[in-house]
Amino acid sequence: MQKIGGRREHPELKTLVAEASQALANLDADRLEELALSRQALNRDLTPQSRDTQEGLARQSREAAQDMAVLARVLEATRANLNVMNRLRDLRVDQFEYSRQQTHQSLGTESVDGDN
Repeated sequence: MQKIGGRREHPELKTLVAEASQALANLDADRLEELALSRQALNRDLTPQSRDTQEGLARQSREAAQDMAVLARVLEATRANLNVMNRLRDLRVDQFEYSRQQTHQSLGTESVDGDN
């Protein structure tokens, strides 16, 4: 990927979206971060431009629309999966705490955090 700060030709939007989908599927956090920086640079560079440049960006947007919709669904599924994983983790922590407290109570000892 080219340097973010320098002038360069922007990669095709469709390519960025496809790479983001692939990085997300592979849970490639480093690549996702690079792509986020590319998107920020692209947005920053969207100042008034020549008609040819504007038409080129409009073409890229049309061509990438379907891929962006797929990426949006992948992001939503990933968010839902993360929520489930967080809830499962919380349940395991709660179950461990409950089990630990129950063990201490049955032994007649005080738990580590001072609860009985």
